Amino acid sequence: FPSVRDVDDLVQESFLRIWRTRAAQPVRSARAFLFQVARHLALDHVRRERVAPEVAVRDFGALPVLASEPDAADVASTQEKIRLLADAIEALPPRCRAVVILRKLHSLPQRDVAARLGLAEKTVEAQLSRGIARCENYLRRRGVKGWYE
Repeated sequence: FPSVRDVDDLVQESFLRIWRTRAAQPVRSARAFLFQVARHLALDHVRRERVAPEVAVRDFGALPVLASEPDAADVASTQEKIRLLADAIEALPPRCRAVVILRKLHSLPQRDVAARLGLAEKTVEAQLSRGIARCENYLRRRGVKGWYE
């Protein structure tokens, strides 16, 4: 049976079965019984390979075994950072808050934000810059570093 990869396992299993059988009853021809058991085990192995083939793996690190989703600690940490960012935005002065929300959260162009709020585009730019700086400082004071960059 050249298709059997683990010949040593097959031989060991054959000897184990002979030993168990011999413990229960006498075996007339150990050699004939050994070859019979080994043949049956090899056939079983070949049948199993047809149903569910084993795939040889050389690099276990490349297997997608670990979940790619974030674990509970990462989720909780992200939720905490989002809550802190929402608090930072809420702490901004009203006009600055409106500019940050429209530009960063709603992704509106600067021109549209200026038209919607009745401000000059330069004012929107300045308010956005101040708002981002204030949010960064707010988060930094609460131990959040690098997440907002």
